[in-house]
Amino acid sequence: RSHDDIGWTFADEDAAELGINGFDHRRFLNAFYTNRFPGSFARGVPFQDNPRTGDCRISGTTASLCGLEVDPAEAIRRILLLHSITLTTGGIPLIYLGDEVGQLNDADYALEPGHEADSRWVHRPRYPAEPYEHRHDPTTMAGKIFEGLSTMLEVRAKTPELSGNRLVGFNTHNRHVLGYQRPGDACTVLILANFADTPQHIATATLSGFESGAVDLLTGRTVHLTDGITLPPQEFIWLRTRPVH
Repeated sequence: RSHDDIGWTFADEDAAELGINGFDHRRFLNAFYTNRFPGSFARGVPFQDNPRTGDCRISGTTASLCGLEVDPAEAIRRILLLHSITLTTGGIPLIYLGDEVGQLNDADYALEPGHEADSRWVHRPRYPAEPYEHRHDPTTMAGKIFEGLSTMLEVRAKTPELSGNRLVGFNTHNRHVLGYQRPGDACTVLILANFADTPQHIATATLSGFESGAVDLLTGRTVHLTDGITLPPQEFIWLRTRPVH
């Protein structure tokens, strides 16, 4: 998601190393994110579509790409999951054009003269006044997204391990769970993110390189790594812990 379209620019050689056919996978991604694949939740819009080859690029707001129109509860979890990655991998994170309140695609973009031939205007909406009015109401979709992002931004700002760009990979031994570390002077922040639609467990042995007691930075609670960690669907956790030396 950005001000521009989304293209799948991974190299076929890199995909092949993972046992993936790059051409076929790009076709799948295009079909999925434009709601042309059975069971897709995404409501993206094709950009520079080629019906003969299936080649295109994708337009859409984060909320619509995550399916807020289809299943709000699941979509909100996806939205916060993706932003948690953006906020913890280094660099300067950007939140685009109403994504902080769940801005949906602008279905009327083509009615404005000069915009009708460029689907990228679908995710360049005017100021979303109504969602902003509800951003402090946690019972609304806008409020849940705004509150979740605000919490992550506040925690990020006071977590020195998340400054700079140093990132160390972490093998979760679970294909559904992304893991990486943001090392600091004394502690490290371990990020775990479950991209599955089902609960996923990280075994005790996988976490044995860290001291048992860890702190969940987003809730302040203590997490005992000797029990392993089970993440609910589309959930993530930011853990401050110490490596075992």
